[in-house]
Amino acid sequence: MTKTIGHIEAIFRYPVKSMRGESLETATLGFHGIEGDRRFAFRRREERGGFPWLTAGKLPDLIRFTPVRREAEADAPSHVVTPEGEELPLFSEALAAEVGRRHGAPVEMMQMKHGIFDDASLSVITSDTVDEVCRLAGQEGEVRRFRPNVLVRSATGIPFEEDTWVGGTLSFGEAADAPTLGVTLHDIRCAMVNLNPEGGSAPEVMKAVVRANQNKAGIYGTVTRGGRLEVGQPVVLRTL
Repeated sequence: MTKTIGHIEAIFRYPVKSMRGESLETATLGFHGIEGDRRFAFRRREERGGFPWLTAGKLPDLIRFTPVRREAEADAPSHVVTPEGEELPLFSEALAAEVGRRHGAPVEMMQMKHGIFDDASLSVITSDTVDEVCRLAGQEGEVRRFRPNVLVRSATGIPFEEDTWVGGTLSFGEAADAPTLGVTLHDIRCAMVNLNPEGGSAPEVMKAVVRANQNKAGIYGTVTRGGRLEVGQPVVLRTL
């Protein structure tokens, strides 16, 4: 079965893992996600386990750091603005020292060719799911808490509709060669959703996701055909 389920309402990219993201009107989607997404991350130098990356789960302040591009067309950010407004070069000792000071242990910036992802290279959520979770939590609707790559405005208006997409495919655009995503996983949420990029934490958000939908909000997927994403594109669901 094939049906148009809505359209792309917003596109987000997060150049440095767990730092503030950027909103895009268009983006290039490849087999390793959106071009430029999560290609940089701080490595915890003293961590010897299987996941050495510093995330906002361990340092909530990290979400308030903002990667910036000195040139609009640059492939990657060149600097990072701290929560206090100081601009530091991305690979500078000063930035590593500042983040390490807040974390309480040394870190170093790393660049990964294919990105640094927790579960999959692309995440999608509907605005109705965002709004419902925030309503239940008594918070203003703020999509940035959920850190998706693609925000979909659904035609149904039903929260947690994404659960029904798992096992299907999403195409962004109606052409035969439209970029396509195989929907593989529910997005199981962690305490990151409690963090507001503008500062502050609201544990009610995580509790609302658990209570309303067994800790699921949105989906992850694997890119099966790359291409161009654009705000306003129709989103087509194909299921068996």
